[in-house]
Amino acid sequence: MATDNNTTKRVAIVTGGSGGIGRVAVERLARDGYSLVINYAGNATAADETVAAVQALGAEAFSFQADVADEVAVTAMFDEAENTFGGIDVVVHTAGRMTLAPVIDIDLDELDSLHRTNIRGTFVVDQQAARRLRPGGAIINFSTSVVGTQFPTYGAYTASKGAVEALTLILARELRGRDITVNAIAPGPTATNLFLQGKDQAALERLANAVPLERLGQPSDIAEAIAFLAGPAGRWVNGQNIRINGGLV
Repeated sequence: MATDNNTTKRVAIVTGGSGGIGRVAVERLARDGYSLVINYAGNATAADETVAAVQALGAEAFSFQADVADEVAVTAMFDEAENTFGGIDVVVHTAGRMTLAPVIDIDLDELDSLHRTNIRGTFVVDQQAARRLRPGGAIINFSTSVVGTQFPTYGAYTASKGAVEALTLILARELRGRDITVNAIAPGPTATNLFLQGKDQAALERLANAVPLERLGQPSDIAEAIAFLAGPAGRWVNGQNIRINGGLV
């Protein structure tokens, strides 16, 4: 995908881009011709494998280790993206943590860690994106459909993602006149390794049957929504929280 003058490739940063939905999103954007910055927290091997997969698709890419809640590390990542590729057009912020426990039992230190990554991390990444994205750019945050379904044990996680949704809507309005869209994707049950971990077959079947389409989502379902919001077809979608969940209420 190129800009209007057909001389500059679009550039995307994907946080959490070495696994799960992030990895599939990286490869989807690579097929659209983006140059990619693949952020990862700790698994350098997975990040290297993702870079190799992107390069095999003919796209440019490099990986960058950064805690998304660390403003110094995130600033350095954005600096490297600009120095390497000349600018940034899209930021897809998939990185996050999930802790499940009833509100009555949640460990408050764990709550603080969760909110540091999910709330502070979104602020840090969005702040740099808002400062640096070129006109025609897109910021895509990640929430969860559980904000709407309100399943038990998701209180801490959903509280953090409710904050992400509020930030997304406000930032879209604050960037008036910049030609930058800001949206959030809220996946439903999606068959990633993180989601599948600890669930038996009966639990997975119950979750699948709760969806009118009677299946779990696939990371590719979410990646297609990301590609739409990042690309020219999604330019009139702004300030939205979009639940990609097969109709789960």
